[in-house]
Amino acid sequence: MLSVDESLTLIKRGADEILLEPDLVERLRTGKRLRVKAGFDPTAPDLHLGHTVLINLMRQFQELGHEVMFLIGDFTGMIGDPTGKNATRKPLSRDEIIENARTYEEQVFKILHPEQTLVMFNSSWMNAMTSVDMIKLAATYNVARMLERDDFSKRYKSGQSISIHEFLYPLVQGYDSVAMKADVELGGTDQKFNLLVGRELQKHYQQPPQIAITVPILEGLDGVQKMSKSLGNYIGITEPPDEMFGKLMSISDEMMWRYFELLSFRPIAEIESWRRDVAAGSVNPRDVKFQLGEEIVDRFHGAGAGARAREAFIRRFQQGALPEEISEVSVCAESSGELPIATLLREAGLVSSNAEGMRMIKQGAVRVDGERIEDRGLTFSAGESHVVQVGKRRIARISVRCQ
Repeated sequence: MLSVDESLTLIKRGADEILLEPDLVERLRTGKRLRVKAGFDPTAPDLHLGHTVLINLMRQFQELGHEVMFLIGDFTGMIGDPTGKNATRKPLSRDEIIENARTYEEQVFKILHPEQTLVMFNSSWMNAMTSVDMIKLAATYNVARMLERDDFSKRYKSGQSISIHEFLYPLVQGYDSVAMKADVELGGTDQKFNLLVGRELQKHYQQPPQIAITVPILEGLDGVQKMSKSLGNYIGITEPPDEMFGKLMSISDEMMWRYFELLSFRPIAEIESWRRDVAAGSVNPRDVKFQLGEEIVDRFHGAGAGARAREAFIRRFQQGALPEEISEVSVCAESSGELPIATLLREAGLVSSNAEGMRMIKQGAVRVDGERIEDRGLTFSAGESHVVQVGKRRIARISVRCQ
């Protein structure tokens, strides 16, 4: 049994801010099994590592003996979370929500303990609300308070549209805490306003106000913007082991420590020891990154998957071997029967534009049948077939056919 101080240290590892920490300490001291809430709108069928920062903290609470309530916002998903958006977000259809919710349940138990997790849907209580009930809920907050929210404030001042239904989102999220009798609610730093609305609504309904804990937003593979599928800088937790491992190896040596802090379950002392060794030059940062890659891949693909992905990575990128399975792509030659290399790369989906193709050739990142290409004027004829590689992970067997 951990002490209150030891428990608080574990919770703080994955937290950005605790509101209010004295309240949390007081509830931990009671020895009561806390009800810990975290909500997810099923906006996409797959979770990525950015989502797991919060789920990892939920697991920490489970390890401390508390009950985790994984809330799937099937009702709020039909409103559309306006957080961080500069325009009204398109609501999801009911069919989309049901399908995405199903896959969420399958994925979260790769991290959470099922026997300590209560999966809930906020439609359970929101669908039972009458129009009168909703009006009463709306009466608990005013427009001035809503406009204190940063994204609403910016849109209002710039003259951008804010739909009335968007004001309902933080209210419904807050009411979820009332319906669930939450002691603690977790959310990203961009959810702080909504979490505090939950505290206020619980006071209104004569409940002890929840402790709001925000978690950091994980940067994506570019090391700058938050991890996002729409930005293409994400690592999905259902991606194949080799792909997941390769993406983790692509992060910068400095960003590696951020990923260790927010994603790893290894002892902090061990991570700090590696950091000192890397700074002293006694350990290659690549070898430490291998440890991160193995841990994450094992978590989502089973014990031993990380080691196998590491071996495949070494064979592929350090010894020059190609993967066993290479996608087959067919592209059309131009009317002349020839196809310039930059166009071939674009048509095969290995680059996004001819300009990017030219840039990758200039950087020495393009290989054809294992040979580095330097000639940006190279063309291919109909009937040719080659294994083409751009960078470390983009590989395809490309066949050029006639028009």
